[in-house]
Amino acid sequence: MSIDVIDLSAFYKSSLGLIAHRYTERAINRFMPHVHGQRILGLGHATPYLEKYREEAASVLAFMPATQGVVNWPSGAHSSSALIDPLTMPLADGSIDRVILIHALEMVQSPSELLQEIWRILTPGGRLVMITPNRRGLWARMDTTPFGHGQPFSRTQLKALMREALFSPESWAEILYVPPLDNRILLQTASAWERFGSSFSLPFSVAGLHVVDATKQLYRPAISGNAQKSRRLRQVLMPATHSPVGFRRLRGNGLNKPVARHSGRVNTISLI
Repeated sequence: MSIDVIDLSAFYKSSLGLIAHRYTERAINRFMPHVHGQRILGLGHATPYLEKYREEAASVLAFMPATQGVVNWPSGAHSSSALIDPLTMPLADGSIDRVILIHALEMVQSPSELLQEIWRILTPGGRLVMITPNRRGLWARMDTTPFGHGQPFSRTQLKALMREALFSPESWAEILYVPPLDNRILLQTASAWERFGSSFSLPFSVAGLHVVDATKQLYRPAISGNAQKSRRLRQVLMPATHSPVGFRRLRGNGLNKPVARHSGRVNTISLI
């Protein structure tokens, strides 16, 4: 069962959520040290990890699954967030350089289709940073945090999913060794838990999360029949850095066709 965006936002404001954010953000930053001029997509509930990339990246989008709900992001600026179906995202092929996937893979019915869709929107050699609950860890066994909802994964399962969707894992990290309890003493010693856990990276690790940095391989995976059908007609977002999208009416069929003019922000192009 998917967790609501309100509960996700509340978790990241809690003491335990701040700890989870700190170590997850460190792992993401290690895999994404430089994003100058790149187009970044946060998929799932990635907004806590996107703010720092807004100035350096060419564009930053936040896509949230319809089953989860959506919040306006960033606050105090034009919204870059959207409510979408993660298996049929309104983006052109090869339009994104980096994807941060969190609170998403474990929530969908078909993880392989989600990875195939991410493969489609990534540029050749594009990168995916994927954060998922570790099925052996305590964070996946307790539903007091968002990571205790949905289907957790082992490293072997993630490797199989990435191989099927034609992603090549480049680097792995395991984080959140501290037990997921809102206990003041535990939270104060979180850094000691992380140091101890990372220094003993064993096959039966009890880390709470897997963080994987993977590269898109240059062979297109097979697309499921349902995904192919739904992709025939849908909205498309085109990340751009030039003037506003304009429309002109086509005679005969009454469709609105986008003219090749874009603004510095992402616009929704609708077929009416």
